[in-house]
Amino acid sequence: MKQILFTLLLSVFATLTYAQGLEPGTEIPNTVFYKTDGKVFSTEQITKGKKSLLMFFDATCEHCQRVATVLSKRTKELGNVNIYLISQDEKVSIDYYISNFAKPLVALKNVTVLRDKDRMFIPLFHPKEYPSLYLFSTNRKLIYYTSKEKEVPKMFPLLK
Repeated sequence: MKQILFTLLLSVFATLTYAQGLEPGTEIPNTVFYKTDGKVFSTEQITKGKKSLLMFFDATCEHCQRVATVLSKRTKELGNVNIYLISQDEKVSIDYYISNFAKPLVALKNVTVLRDKDRMFIPLFHPKEYPSLYLFSTNRKLIYYTSKEKEVPKMFPLLK
């Protein structure tokens, strides 16, 4: 009986811990993604001294498509922040998404498109749903997170 109770409590605790996601003050986890040309990109390459926005998306997600469109319409406000668009999709799906919903956004020099082909984003960042946006401060600390399309405008004042 004690073993069953202990196993149940451990399962509940593990589930709650996993579901919490990154808390404010949390730093960018160290992991590796891949640029669309196949080159390795480590999160350690994200420079300090400039805010960074990570957007985890699925190319077929309508919410992700609308958020990319919103960001593409507000590129003037995004010039002083590193932007990383991260997806687990295949390159062809990512290319479709970019060309149809984020073309003005990826035209910026501060935007990098990354593939999470090793599937590390979810266990390290704990997104709640697609899209998930993480804004990190100049010293790589989490200052804003949302997975709600309607909350994206709240992020723009924090970009300054």
